[in-house]
Amino acid sequence: MNQHKMYINGEFVLSSDGAFLDVINPSTEEVISQVPKATKADATRAIDAAEDAQIAWEALPAVERGVYLHKIAAKIREQVPEIAKLISEEVGKTLALSEVEVNFTADYLDYMAEWARRYEGEILQSDRPNEHIFVFKKAIGVTTGILPWNFPFFLIARKMAPALITGNTIVVKPSAESPNNAVAFTKIVDQIGLPKGVYNMITGRGGEIGDELAGNPKVGLVSLTGSEPAGQKVMQAASENITKVNLELGGKAPAIVLNDADLDLAVKAIVDSRVINSGQVCNCVERIYVQEDVKDAFTEKFVKAMEAVQYGDPLASGDLDMGPLVNKSAQQSVQAKVDRAVAQGAKVLTGGKAVEGTGFFFQPTVIADATNDMEIMHDEVFGPVAPIGTFKTLDEAIKLANDCDYGLTSSVYTANLDRAMKVIRQLKFGETYVNRENFEAMQGFHAGFRKSGIGGADGKHGLEEYLQTHVVYLQFDQNVQ
Repeated sequence: MNQHKMYINGEFVLSSDGAFLDVINPSTEEVISQVPKATKADATRAIDAAEDAQIAWEALPAVERGVYLHKIAAKIREQVPEIAKLISEEVGKTLALSEVEVNFTADYLDYMAEWARRYEGEILQSDRPNEHIFVFKKAIGVTTGILPWNFPFFLIARKMAPALITGNTIVVKPSAESPNNAVAFTKIVDQIGLPKGVYNMITGRGGEIGDELAGNPKVGLVSLTGSEPAGQKVMQAASENITKVNLELGGKAPAIVLNDADLDLAVKAIVDSRVINSGQVCNCVERIYVQEDVKDAFTEKFVKAMEAVQYGDPLASGDLDMGPLVNKSAQQSVQAKVDRAVAQGAKVLTGGKAVEGTGFFFQPTVIADATNDMEIMHDEVFGPVAPIGTFKTLDEAIKLANDCDYGLTSSVYTANLDRAMKVIRQLKFGETYVNRENFEAMQGFHAGFRKSGIGGADGKHGLEEYLQTHVVYLQFDQNVQ
């Protein structure tokens, strides 16, 4: 069994107290590795290293910083099968999805590297003669990235690539559930010769070192992808120094199926958006609203499609649609939410149970007769469970969809452009997908409303999260000789 190390100031190191955490394969429940259990002192040391490296890193031309990102991307592409296996082993996602994640990560690094020559400031017109107003876009300084376990490899790049290309340095902390892939990423960073301290990686539990990553006065930006409670803790810690926060939190994505929709298309897209990574994606369709006159036809097709979903150990079988949930706690949480939905009057049409035996599997589940006064239509399930509600009018559907504390993603299925545009205008979500599955593009902007977070990621606007504005008013003497 491998005992991995952290990476601080260009060196692989153990934690200051020598403690380790076990990493569990959720399909087999076996311990597959150990990683250092970082202390607050370790987090401080990593932040100090990032601060020491930042000025010299920012002084490099952006295009030279981009070269390093291209090198990392190239090395990743040389190791796709190996890294994908690591992800599937510690997270439980299918090998096919893990390979998509690894390749997408490499593409994302290349994409962000290309912004080196594209992000820019401005020159504004002044109200005074003989004056120019310059708007400079500058690095923030030291950034920290607190990562989730569901897309662990890609999220390293989503936080690290825009930080580095804009002249910042970073300390990343992978989830304690999925650190092995971060070790692989870090070994690549070390191999390509990135200057010491520019990228640092520490492993451990957020509850023990998160306050330091968010509350250290040397940190200029803390970015978290995680749960709403974790986001609240980060904001509290960051508030002491008025540190900028970037938060991607929970989601409760509605899918609206109108009576003119292509039902086969809707069923396939919603199933794909529900069982991806076993339903453990913040983009996932979490609740379905179907117009009453197509409810029966949609439900029949949808149940058959969910019953056809194949699940199992992704390293034992390649022909799967999903794997297990990430841990026992997640399995118990999903079961409890299904049970409460039934107690509140909903009906399980298929699935509804944790799978007995080894591994944290849960049956693909469809729940009918779900209403917005039920917990299952408001709280994030984060498992392969699809509750279905109904509506009569388009206005009612929009109202039901917006009746939520979250506002990350949403979708609508219709053949009518006018109806689609009405939904788009009135939905209060950061993303809306029309007649397609819920999966964002790297050149878009992944951001939510309400309790789904603050700020966002990807594209031009995501890059600008890692920049601060410096305005210069320059007066000059026009008559100088």
